[in-house]
Amino acid sequence: MEAGLEFEPAGTARKVVLGILAGLDERQLVPGQRLAETDLALRYDVGRNAVREAMQHLSVRGIIELEANRSPSIRKLDLAESMEVLDVAEAMTALAARTAAGRYVERLHAKLLRDVLQRLDMAAADREEGAFNAARRQFYRVLLRIGDNRELRRLFPSVGMHIIHVQYSMPELQKVRRRDYADMAAAVMKKDAALAEAVARRHVDNVRGAIADWHARRSDGHMGAR
Repeated sequence: MEAGLEFEPAGTARKVVLGILAGLDERQLVPGQRLAETDLALRYDVGRNAVREAMQHLSVRGIIELEANRSPSIRKLDLAESMEVLDVAEAMTALAARTAAGRYVERLHAKLLRDVLQRLDMAAADREEGAFNAARRQFYRVLLRIGDNRELRRLFPSVGMHIIHVQYSMPELQKVRRRDYADMAAAVMKKDAALAEAVARRHVDNVRGAIADWHARRSDGHMGAR
């Protein structure tokens, strides 16, 4: 089983969780959208209890917001919330990269890293955003698998980065991720824990800067329209 997936719910609730994640990757679902329980049950051919279990799980992961007497909605972040998510993500990503570098074994892990980097390059070349997002998640699963820290594997999906990636789907960020993931993988394969951590922190800082610039452009555009 892939690292991190063992913490997904079992049975039909898992079907809903994976379906919603795929829907976000493919832009069939968007931040701020409300999700009616009946519609989800019909879409995924499951009972309402499975939908409720899936919503609870996705809420813990920071993907869904639950509100009393209202349908759950896909989380939408403002700039301050985005920066808070990235602050936590920086620490977690740095730990994941550092741990992977410390436990890397070439005969066990080299192919895993090379394969996922190739998958990222192919998805980018084909301009398949959904495939790229799936490969991005797989990259982190590989790091978590190499690092083999069960507590980190349990906590990592709850950081809320999935919504960051969905909400800020800028072409320049995909280029940043391809470059930084390759650098991170190279540091892990060198077994250089300090370098791996530094590259991971730099990557999150690059994402942080791109998101801040995006919000600044939107703010300038709104001011100019007045």
